Amino acid sequence: MAQKPSIPKGTRDFSPHEMMRRQYIFDTIRRVFRTYGFAPLETPSMENLSTLLGKYGDEGDKLLFKILNSGDYAAKLSSEELMQASKICEKGLRYDLTVPFARYVVQHNNELTFPFKRYQIQPVWRADRPQKGRYREFYQCDVDVIGTHSLLCEVELVEIVEQVFKALGIRVQLKMNNRKILFGIAETIGHADKMTDITVAIDKLDKIGLENVKNELLERGLDAEAIAKLQPILEMSGTNSEKLDLLEGILSASETGLKGVGEMRTIFGHIAEAGLDLDVQLDLSLARGLNYYTGAIFEVKALDFEIGSISGGGRYDDLTGIFGLKGLSGVGISFGADRIYDVMVGLDLFPEEVNFSTRVLFVNLGEEEQAASLKLLRELRSEHIPSEIYPEQAKMKKQMEYANRRDVPYVVIIGSQELGENAATVKDMRSGEQQKVAFADFKAYFTDK
Repeated sequence: MAQKPSIPKGTRDFSPHEMMRRQYIFDTIRRVFRTYGFAPLETPSMENLSTLLGKYGDEGDKLLFKILNSGDYAAKLSSEELMQASKICEKGLRYDLTVPFARYVVQHNNELTFPFKRYQIQPVWRADRPQKGRYREFYQCDVDVIGTHSLLCEVELVEIVEQVFKALGIRVQLKMNNRKILFGIAETIGHADKMTDITVAIDKLDKIGLENVKNELLERGLDAEAIAKLQPILEMSGTNSEKLDLLEGILSASETGLKGVGEMRTIFGHIAEAGLDLDVQLDLSLARGLNYYTGAIFEVKALDFEIGSISGGGRYDDLTGIFGLKGLSGVGISFGADRIYDVMVGLDLFPEEVNFSTRVLFVNLGEEEQAASLKLLRELRSEHIPSEIYPEQAKMKKQMEYANRRDVPYVVIIGSQELGENAATVKDMRSGEQQKVAFADFKAYFTDK
């Protein structure tokens, strides 16, 4: 019996129609990245496991896809050796693009000019449970600058968020916080030693609600008194400036916490001066579960579509230190292309021209007609207008059905009558209207549309 074809759960095939839409997203994001002076970079799909392990916290480590060494290698091992994963799995699929970026920076340190600005658009893999908006293989569009502590970089990333989503037509809210503020909170409630436990729990506030977060904090070893001190901070309301004023009082005994407050004042001040058309909110429950963040953190939510965050990132002061290069601070943000795609499909935001691969189809009615069509076809292609000719001299009905099924907006008909008039009949397949266009005016007719 023939094997039924299938793909792993959490992965997808993308049809030409879907790929044109995805490329529209990638091209839009890439154009904004290039506008801000970022250069492209690619790294391998697989990394050494030693590069990946321990960089994403315990929960992240569990989601790493490990790659079995070659079959021949495994065949030579004893059953006892096969039980030791490190013997047979020395590589893994990348979990994100940031850690491979840090590895690249250290490995190529002597070749780079700092601050180093790069963008990267590639797939990543996570052994997660597939569900709506969550996949095991998905694309990230990362932009990072490394080699500077300047908060102007954070402001630049906020501007990039505004520009990307304005270009895509998605209304968003940008939530920001600062890991120094979170440490200050942990210190103030008497649990600086449980910073990771606190951040992992409160980062779930939107998903599981306050009561469940409090229960998780109890399970993670926080006492009821500390949780009671934490609750009003998480429920704090007001403008960004008012929240920072309140935090300044609450964190007065925490030098790290006050430094975080100062950083956010500077960032919000620059954002206000820029006059951005973007809703930016200080959200003290935002923690970003990744261990390597040390300063400002970002998360973007779509306002008109129910889905998880569609972009996120933050400042990391010493990510390269784990690879032996100390003191290189960086900051970056990642755009989740797959979730952005789902938002744009759900809100019908793709422009019409993205939905077809061919703009103009010439029907094929005979040798002489074909020769005239090919001449005009080459003129259109010289102007980069996607166009093609039906390859066979088939019945008109069959060729028109082909155009309909391909969603081709314009069909060009050149028959014996058109040859005699030196003009083509152009049919708009969407409206059904058609008109004669002289061969001499043909290229101009389509370049003006």
